[in-house]
Amino acid sequence: MTRVVVIDPQDLDLARIREVATVLRDGGLVAFPTETVYGLGAHALNALAVARIFAAKGRPETDPMIVHLAGVDRLDTVARNVPPAARDLAAAFWPGALTLILEKRPAVPEAVTAGLHTVGIRVPSHPIAHALLDAAGVPVAAPSANRFSRPSPTRAEHVLADLDGVVDIVIDGGATTIGVESTILDLTVTPPLVRRPGGVALSEIRRVVPDAMSVSETMPHERAQPAPGQLLRHYAPRAPLTLYVGEVAGVSVRLANDVRTAVASGQRVGVLAPEEDLLALAPRLAAVGASGRVVTMRCGSRRDRDAAARDLFQTLRALDARGVDVILASAPEGDGINAAIVDRLTRAAEGRVVRT
Repeated sequence: MTRVVVIDPQDLDLARIREVATVLRDGGLVAFPTETVYGLGAHALNALAVARIFAAKGRPETDPMIVHLAGVDRLDTVARNVPPAARDLAAAFWPGALTLILEKRPAVPEAVTAGLHTVGIRVPSHPIAHALLDAAGVPVAAPSANRFSRPSPTRAEHVLADLDGVVDIVIDGGATTIGVESTILDLTVTPPLVRRPGGVALSEIRRVVPDAMSVSETMPHERAQPAPGQLLRHYAPRAPLTLYVGEVAGVSVRLANDVRTAVASGQRVGVLAPEEDLLALAPRLAAVGASGRVVTMRCGSRRDRDAAARDLFQTLRALDARGVDVILASAPEGDGINAAIVDRLTRAAEGRVVRT
Protein backbone atom coordinates (compact mmCIF):
# COMPACT_ATOMS: atom_id res chain seq x y z
CA MET A 1 0.00 0.00 0.00
CA THR A 2 1.08 3.53 -0.71
CA ARG A 3 1.71 5.68 2.34
CA VAL A 4 -0.42 8.82 2.53
CA VAL A 5 1.01 11.86 4.33
CA VAL A 6 -1.49 14.65 5.02
CA ILE A 7 0.05 18.14 5.06
CA ASP A 8 -1.80 21.44 5.37
CA PRO A 9 -0.43 23.84 2.73
CA GLN A 10 -1.28 26.75 5.04
CA ASP A 11 0.53 25.23 8.03
CA LEU A 12 3.47 23.23 6.72
CA ASP A 13 4.81 20.35 8.78
CA LEU A 14 8.46 20.79 7.83
CA ALA A 15 9.60 17.70 9.73
CA ARG A 16 7.27 15.51 7.62
CA ILE A 17 8.33 17.29 4.46
CA ARG A 18 12.00 16.62 5.22
CA GLU A 19 11.17 12.95 5.83
CA VAL A 20 9.40 12.68 2.47
CA ALA A 21 12.21 14.62 0.77
CA THR A 22 14.66 11.95 1.94
CA VAL A 23 12.58 9.26 0.20
CA LEU A 24 12.57 11.36 -2.97
CA ARG A 25 16.29 12.04 -2.83
CA ASP A 26 17.01 8.33 -2.29
CA GLY A 27 15.20 7.25 -5.46
CA GLY A 28 11.61 6.86 -4.25
CA LEU A 29 8.42 7.96 -6.01
CA VAL A 30 6.46 10.73 -4.31
CA ALA A 31 3.18 12.21 -5.54
CA PHE A 32 2.71 15.79 -4.39
CA PRO A 33 0.40 18.72 -5.07
CA THR A 34 1.37 21.65 -7.23
CA GLU A 35 -0.82 24.61 -8.05
CA THR A 36 -1.71 22.98 -11.39
CA VAL A 37 -2.22 19.23 -10.79
CA TYR A 38 -0.61 16.56 -8.61
CA GLY A 39 2.81 15.52 -9.86
CA LEU A 40 4.56 12.14 -9.60
CA GLY A 41 8.09 13.04 -8.59
CA ALA A 42 11.43 11.28 -8.84
CA HIS A 43 15.03 12.50 -8.57
CA ALA A 44 15.52 13.87 -12.09
CA LEU A 45 19.23 13.02 -12.25
CA ASN A 46 18.69 9.42 -11.11
CA ALA A 47 17.91 7.34 -14.20
CA LEU A 48 16.65 4.37 -12.18
CA ALA A 49 14.22 6.56 -10.25
CA VAL A 50 13.00 8.15 -13.48
CA ALA A 51 12.43 4.68 -14.97
CA ARG A 52 10.07 3.94 -12.06
CA ILE A 53 7.84 6.83 -13.18
CA PHE A 54 7.43 5.30 -16.63
CA ALA A 55 6.61 1.91 -15.13
CA ALA A 56 4.13 3.31 -12.60
CA LYS A 57 2.24 5.42 -15.14
CA GLY A 58 2.48 3.13 -18.15
CA ARG A 59 3.95 6.17 -19.90
CA PRO A 60 5.58 5.83 -23.34
CA GLU A 61 9.30 6.61 -23.41
CA THR A 62 8.68 9.10 -26.23
CA ASP A 63 6.84 11.45 -23.85
CA PRO A 64 9.25 13.80 -22.01
CA MET A 65 8.84 15.02 -18.44
CA ILE A 66 9.01 18.42 -16.82
CA VAL A 67 11.80 19.01 -14.32
CA HIS A 68 10.72 20.95 -11.22
CA LEU A 69 13.09 23.21 -9.31
CA ALA A 70 12.84 24.95 -5.94
CA GLY A 71 13.97 28.28 -7.41
CA VAL A 72 15.31 30.04 -10.48
CA ASP A 73 18.75 30.07 -8.85
CA ARG A 74 18.95 26.33 -9.64
CA LEU A 75 18.14 26.71 -13.33
CA ASP A 76 21.73 26.21 -14.46
CA THR A 77 21.89 22.79 -12.80
CA VAL A 78 19.73 21.31 -15.56
CA ALA A 79 19.86 23.85 -18.43
CA ARG A 80 22.67 25.44 -20.40
CA ASN A 81 22.97 28.29 -22.89
CA VAL A 82 20.00 29.90 -21.16
CA PRO A 83 18.82 32.88 -23.25
CA PRO A 84 18.03 36.25 -21.66
CA ALA A 85 14.34 35.77 -22.52
CA ALA A 86 14.21 32.76 -20.21
CA ARG A 87 15.46 34.78 -17.27
CA ASP A 88 13.00 37.59 -18.10
CA LEU A 89 10.13 35.09 -18.20
CA ALA A 90 11.30 33.47 -14.97
CA ALA A 91 11.32 36.87 -13.29
CA ALA A 92 7.78 37.51 -14.50
CA PHE A 93 6.13 34.10 -13.96
CA TRP A 94 8.20 31.96 -11.56
CA PRO A 95 7.21 30.52 -9.26
CA GLY A 96 4.11 29.71 -11.27
CA ALA A 97 2.37 27.75 -14.00
CA LEU A 98 4.85 28.32 -16.84
CA THR A 99 7.23 25.66 -18.15
CA LEU A 100 10.19 26.74 -20.28
CA ILE A 101 11.81 24.39 -22.78
CA LEU A 102 15.55 25.01 -22.83
CA GLU A 103 18.73 23.22 -23.88
CA LYS A 104 19.50 20.51 -21.34
CA ARG A 105 22.73 19.74 -19.54
CA PRO A 106 24.28 16.29 -20.13
CA ALA A 107 23.58 15.34 -16.49
CA VAL A 108 19.84 15.15 -17.23
CA PRO A 109 19.09 11.53 -18.27
CA GLU A 110 17.79 11.02 -21.78
CA ALA A 111 14.76 9.23 -20.35
CA VAL A 112 13.59 12.53 -18.86
CA THR A 113 13.72 14.27 -22.24
CA ALA A 114 12.69 11.42 -24.60
CA GLY A 115 16.21 11.50 -25.99
CA LEU A 116 15.94 15.13 -27.06
CA HIS A 117 18.56 17.80 -26.35
CA THR A 118 15.92 19.96 -24.68
CA VAL A 119 14.23 19.87 -21.27
CA GLY A 120 11.09 21.46 -19.85
CA ILE A 121 11.66 23.27 -16.54
CA ARG A 122 9.30 24.83 -14.03
CA VAL A 123 9.36 26.38 -10.55
CA PRO A 124 5.98 25.62 -8.91
CA SER A 125 4.33 28.08 -6.55
CA HIS A 126 2.43 25.61 -4.35
CA PRO A 127 3.83 25.87 -0.80
CA ILE A 128 4.08 22.07 -0.36
CA ALA A 129 5.80 21.60 -3.72
CA HIS A 130 8.24 24.42 -2.99
CA ALA A 131 9.06 23.13 0.49
CA LEU A 132 9.53 19.55 -0.78
CA LEU A 133 11.81 20.60 -3.62
CA ASP A 134 13.82 22.84 -1.33
CA ALA A 135 14.22 20.09 1.27
CA ALA A 136 15.16 17.47 -1.35
CA GLY A 137 17.82 19.76 -2.81
CA VAL A 138 17.67 17.99 -6.18
CA PRO A 139 15.78 18.62 -9.43
CA VAL A 140 12.61 16.55 -9.59
CA ALA A 141 11.07 15.07 -12.74
CA ALA A 142 7.30 15.10 -12.24
CA PRO A 143 4.62 14.37 -14.81
CA SER A 144 1.02 14.21 -13.62
CA ALA A 145 0.44 11.54 -10.96
CA ASN A 146 -2.02 9.33 -12.83
CA ARG A 147 -2.09 6.40 -15.22
CA PHE A 148 -1.02 7.57 -18.64
CA SER A 149 -3.77 9.17 -20.79
CA ARG A 150 -6.23 9.36 -17.87
CA PRO A 151 -7.66 12.68 -16.57
CA SER A 152 -5.01 14.43 -14.51
CA PRO A 153 -5.28 14.28 -10.70
CA THR A 154 -6.32 17.40 -8.81
CA ARG A 155 -6.86 15.63 -5.46
CA ALA A 156 -4.92 12.96 -3.60
CA GLU A 157 -7.78 10.47 -4.01
CA HIS A 158 -7.36 10.70 -7.80
CA VAL A 159 -3.71 9.71 -7.41
CA LEU A 160 -4.62 6.75 -5.21
CA ALA A 161 -7.36 5.64 -7.61
CA ASP A 162 -4.74 5.26 -10.35
CA LEU A 163 -1.46 4.54 -8.56
CA ASP A 164 -2.10 3.07 -5.12
CA GLY A 165 0.50 0.43 -4.42
CA VAL A 166 2.94 1.48 -7.14
CA VAL A 167 4.24 4.74 -5.62
CA ASP A 168 5.91 5.12 -2.24
CA ILE A 169 4.21 8.20 -0.81
CA VAL A 170 1.31 10.50 -1.68
CA ILE A 171 1.26 13.90 -0.01
CA ASP A 172 -2.37 14.90 0.49
CA GLY A 173 -2.43 18.67 0.39
CA GLY A 174 -6.05 19.10 -0.66
CA ALA A 175 -7.36 20.19 -4.05
CA THR A 176 -5.10 22.03 -6.47
CA THR A 177 -5.91 25.67 -7.19
CA ILE A 178 -5.56 25.92 -11.00
CA GLY A 179 -6.65 22.43 -12.03
CA VAL A 180 -4.98 22.19 -15.45
CA GLU A 181 -1.32 21.78 -16.28
CA SER A 182 1.24 24.52 -16.87
CA THR A 183 1.69 26.43 -20.10
CA ILE A 184 4.72 25.09 -21.99
CA LEU A 185 6.79 27.64 -23.92
CA ASP A 186 9.56 26.38 -26.19
CA LEU A 187 12.48 28.82 -26.24
CA THR A 188 14.70 26.60 -28.39
CA VAL A 189 12.84 27.57 -31.58
CA THR A 190 12.23 30.86 -33.39
CA PRO A 191 9.73 32.32 -32.80
CA PRO A 192 9.15 30.89 -29.30
CA LEU A 193 6.17 28.51 -29.36
CA VAL A 194 3.50 27.74 -26.78
CA ARG A 195 3.29 23.99 -27.27
CA ARG A 196 0.68 23.46 -24.57
CA PRO A 197 -1.72 26.11 -23.25
CA GLY A 198 -2.14 26.19 -19.50
CA GLY A 199 -2.18 28.41 -16.45
CA VAL A 200 -0.37 31.36 -18.10
CA ALA A 201 -2.02 33.02 -21.10
CA LEU A 202 -0.24 33.67 -24.41
CA SER A 203 -1.23 37.33 -24.08
CA GLU A 204 0.64 37.51 -20.75
CA ILE A 205 3.72 35.82 -22.24
CA ARG A 206 3.75 38.31 -25.12
CA ARG A 207 4.24 41.16 -22.67
CA VAL A 208 7.69 39.70 -22.06
CA VAL A 209 8.33 37.93 -25.39
CA PRO A 210 6.28 39.81 -28.02
CA ASP A 211 6.95 37.36 -30.86
CA ALA A 212 5.73 34.26 -28.99
CA MET A 213 3.24 32.19 -30.95
CA SER A 214 0.90 29.30 -30.18
CA VAL A 215 0.89 25.97 -32.00
CA SER A 216 -1.45 23.00 -31.67
CA GLU A 217 0.12 19.73 -32.75
CA THR A 218 -0.83 16.07 -32.63
CA MET A 219 2.05 13.64 -32.52
CA PRO A 220 2.18 9.85 -33.03
CA HIS A 221 3.19 7.71 -30.03
CA GLU A 222 6.32 6.44 -31.77
CA ARG A 223 7.90 9.88 -32.21
CA ALA A 224 9.73 11.77 -29.46
CA GLN A 225 7.37 14.53 -28.33
CA PRO A 226 8.72 18.10 -28.17
CA ALA A 227 6.67 18.60 -24.98
CA PRO A 228 4.21 16.70 -22.80
CA GLY A 229 0.55 16.78 -23.83
CA GLN A 230 0.99 16.48 -27.60
CA LEU A 231 -0.78 13.18 -28.25
CA LEU A 232 -4.26 13.04 -29.78
CA ARG A 233 -5.63 10.92 -26.93
CA HIS A 234 -4.80 12.34 -23.53
CA TYR A 235 -6.61 13.33 -20.30
CA ALA A 236 -9.32 10.90 -21.37
CA PRO A 237 -12.15 9.42 -19.28
CA ARG A 238 -13.17 5.81 -19.87
CA ALA A 239 -16.37 6.83 -21.65
CA PRO A 240 -15.91 8.23 -25.18
CA LEU A 241 -16.26 12.01 -25.18
CA THR A 242 -17.41 14.54 -27.78
CA LEU A 243 -16.69 18.26 -27.35
CA TYR A 244 -19.07 21.02 -28.49
CA VAL A 245 -17.53 24.46 -28.95
CA GLY A 246 -19.41 27.70 -29.57
CA GLU A 247 -21.96 30.09 -28.14
CA VAL A 248 -24.61 28.90 -25.70
CA ALA A 249 -27.53 28.97 -28.14
CA GLY A 250 -25.92 26.88 -30.85
CA VAL A 251 -24.29 24.47 -28.43
CA SER A 252 -27.53 23.81 -26.53
CA VAL A 253 -29.49 22.92 -29.68
CA ARG A 254 -26.88 20.57 -31.12
CA LEU A 255 -25.99 18.97 -27.81
CA ALA A 256 -29.64 18.36 -26.88
CA ASN A 257 -30.30 16.69 -30.23
CA ASP A 258 -27.31 14.39 -29.73
CA VAL A 259 -28.41 13.55 -26.19
CA ARG A 260 -31.81 12.56 -27.56
CA THR A 261 -30.21 10.32 -30.18
CA ALA A 262 -27.91 8.65 -27.66
CA VAL A 263 -30.71 8.03 -25.16
CA ALA A 264 -32.91 6.61 -27.90
CA SER A 265 -30.16 4.09 -28.69
CA GLY A 266 -30.18 2.94 -25.05
CA GLN A 267 -27.08 4.78 -23.86
CA ARG A 268 -26.58 6.44 -20.50
CA VAL A 269 -25.32 9.95 -21.26
CA GLY A 270 -23.10 12.25 -19.23
CA VAL A 271 -23.28 15.99 -19.96
CA LEU A 272 -20.39 18.17 -18.78
CA ALA A 273 -20.97 21.88 -19.33
CA PRO A 274 -20.69 25.39 -17.89
CA GLU A 275 -23.59 26.65 -15.79
CA GLU A 276 -25.06 28.78 -18.60
CA ASP A 277 -25.08 25.85 -21.01
CA LEU A 278 -26.85 23.61 -18.51
CA LEU A 279 -29.51 26.27 -17.91
CA ALA A 280 -30.15 26.52 -21.65
CA LEU A 281 -30.14 22.74 -21.96
CA ALA A 282 -32.51 22.07 -19.07
CA PRO A 283 -35.85 22.49 -20.92
CA ARG A 284 -34.52 20.61 -23.94
CA LEU A 285 -33.24 17.73 -21.81
CA ALA A 286 -36.54 17.61 -19.93
CA ALA A 287 -38.22 17.00 -23.26
CA VAL A 288 -36.02 13.94 -23.81
CA GLY A 289 -38.07 12.22 -21.11
CA ALA A 290 -35.43 9.68 -20.08
CA SER A 291 -35.25 9.91 -16.32
CA GLY A 292 -32.05 8.40 -14.98
CA ARG A 293 -30.40 8.10 -18.38
CA VAL A 294 -28.87 11.61 -18.47
CA VAL A 295 -26.33 12.70 -15.85
CA THR A 296 -25.47 16.41 -15.92
CA MET A 297 -22.44 17.92 -14.22
CA ARG A 298 -21.60 21.60 -13.93
CA CYS A 299 -18.07 22.61 -14.88
CA GLY A 300 -17.71 26.20 -13.71
CA SER A 301 -19.38 28.86 -15.79
CA ARG A 302 -18.66 30.92 -18.87
CA ARG A 303 -18.17 33.89 -16.56
CA ASP A 304 -15.76 32.04 -14.27
CA ARG A 305 -13.41 29.94 -16.37
CA ASP A 306 -10.96 29.58 -13.49
CA ALA A 307 -13.63 27.58 -11.66
CA ALA A 308 -14.19 25.55 -14.83
CA ALA A 309 -10.51 24.65 -14.94
CA ARG A 310 -10.50 23.63 -11.28
CA ASP A 311 -13.57 21.43 -11.87
CA LEU A 312 -12.55 19.89 -15.18
CA PHE A 313 -10.67 16.69 -14.32
CA GLN A 314 -12.68 16.10 -11.15
CA THR A 315 -15.94 16.12 -13.11
CA LEU A 316 -14.57 13.86 -15.86
CA ARG A 317 -13.62 11.32 -13.21
CA ALA A 318 -16.99 11.75 -11.50
CA LEU A 319 -18.86 10.97 -14.72
CA ASP A 320 -16.79 7.82 -15.15
CA ALA A 321 -17.75 6.85 -11.60
CA ARG A 322 -21.44 7.28 -12.51
CA GLY A 323 -21.04 4.65 -15.23
CA VAL A 324 -22.08 6.74 -18.25
CA ASP A 325 -21.64 5.25 -21.71
CA VAL A 326 -20.78 8.52 -23.47
CA ILE A 327 -19.88 12.06 -22.39
CA LEU A 328 -20.96 15.18 -24.26
CA ALA A 329 -19.05 18.28 -23.11
CA SER A 330 -19.19 21.95 -24.05
CA ALA A 331 -16.76 24.86 -23.67
CA PRO A 332 -16.18 28.32 -25.17
CA GLU A 333 -12.97 29.06 -27.07
CA GLY A 334 -10.61 31.86 -26.09
CA ASP A 335 -7.17 32.73 -24.74
CA GLY A 336 -5.66 31.79 -21.43
CA ILE A 337 -7.43 29.21 -19.32
CA ASN A 338 -10.16 28.86 -21.98
CA ALA A 339 -7.53 27.67 -24.45
CA ALA A 340 -6.22 25.20 -21.90
CA ILE A 341 -9.71 23.78 -21.20
CA VAL A 342 -10.50 23.37 -24.90
CA ASP A 343 -7.11 21.73 -25.49
CA ARG A 344 -7.64 19.21 -22.68
CA LEU A 345 -11.19 18.37 -23.78
CA THR A 346 -10.17 18.10 -27.44
CA ARG A 347 -7.55 15.51 -26.54
CA ALA A 348 -9.91 13.79 -24.11
CA ALA A 349 -12.28 13.52 -27.09
CA GLU A 350 -9.52 12.19 -29.38
CA GLY A 351 -10.32 15.09 -31.73
CA ARG A 352 -14.10 14.61 -31.82
CA VAL A 353 -15.05 18.31 -31.80
CA VAL A 354 -18.32 19.85 -33.02
CA ARG A 355 -18.20 23.60 -33.67
CA THR A 356 -21.60 25.32 -33.67
